[in-house]
Amino acid sequence: MTPEDFEARPLTPDRWDDFATLFGPQGARYGCWCTYFRVSAKERQAMNADAKRMFMHDRVAEGPPPGLLGYRGGQAIAWVQVGPRADLPQWNSPKTVSRPLLPGDATDPAVWAVSCFYMPRPQRGKGLSHRMLSEAIAFARNNAARVLEACPIDRTKQSKSIGLYVGSTRIFEAAGFAEVAKRKDGRPLMRLELR
Repeated sequence: MTPEDFEARPLTPDRWDDFATLFGPQGARYGCWCTYFRVSAKERQAMNADAKRMFMHDRVAEGPPPGLLGYRGGQAIAWVQVGPRADLPQWNSPKTVSRPLLPGDATDPAVWAVSCFYMPRPQRGKGLSHRMLSEAIAFARNNAARVLEACPIDRTKQSKSIGLYVGSTRIFEAAGFAEVAKRKDGRPLMRLELR
């Protein structure tokens, strides 16, 4: 994929239809609609796919953009969720491997997180995660983030596994992220200083 073939744009209300088309009628995998880190497990279990879709629709309408869509030929082919940690309450839960290093990081508007990637199966294994991460870094930097964090997975049974929705450790290492904590084997908390 050449640079001319690809562009990334913030998910704003005018791009909602592109996001919905990318995620499809089932809302990506398991009807998530990228609510996993935004809604508690109990609340999520009580929501059907339509309720999750509406939740995310309202979040996009409220702004600011909760992530970026990657486009090729005018069609959305990839998604990365990136924004302040404060926008992802479940990512900050003290029970998770992604919990913040310092309590204040959870509410600091300059501490951001890259928490999810989504590409439909035909788009996986083509380097899009690297490209989307590069765009997420630029987006965070341009929006006054001081730190960008991630909690990827070291390995999966298949290189195109859905478990890679958090990203693979190797793509974050390639982008300059460093491990700052490991609360579970295979799930490092990684950080990139942006300024």
